[in-house]
Amino acid sequence: MSKVQLSQKEQHYADTREQAEEIVSAAKENDNLQMHKITEKYNKYGQYFLIDLTFAYQTPKEVMENPQKENAPEGQMSTDDLEEPHEGVEYTIEKDGSASVSPDQLKMDEELIN
Repeated sequence: MSKVQLSQKEQHYADTREQAEEIVSAAKENDNLQMHKITEKYNKYGQYFLIDLTFAYQTPKEVMENPQKENAPEGQMSTDDLEEPHEGVEYTIEKDGSASVSPDQLKMDEELIN
């Protein structure tokens, strides 16, 4: 089973409408931007703006129709990026929390070094 990101929501803060519009302009460069909203707010310190952005990467229908296809959003690893598992050192965790390596493993390491 793979985990597929369908959408992502972000919320940003800006002091001025110009800053808010700059955030939206930068977000529009991403083809996955589905929705943006600038909300003018007030509190005891004055006016500020909240910017809501929603990015949609796939629809559930696309995922169900292409279950073997991996489309990780930019910046996220897909399972294709993973290397083959390598053989590591076999060890045992003792009841006291310490770890020990089997004597056979130590011999193998010494042979590799020498």
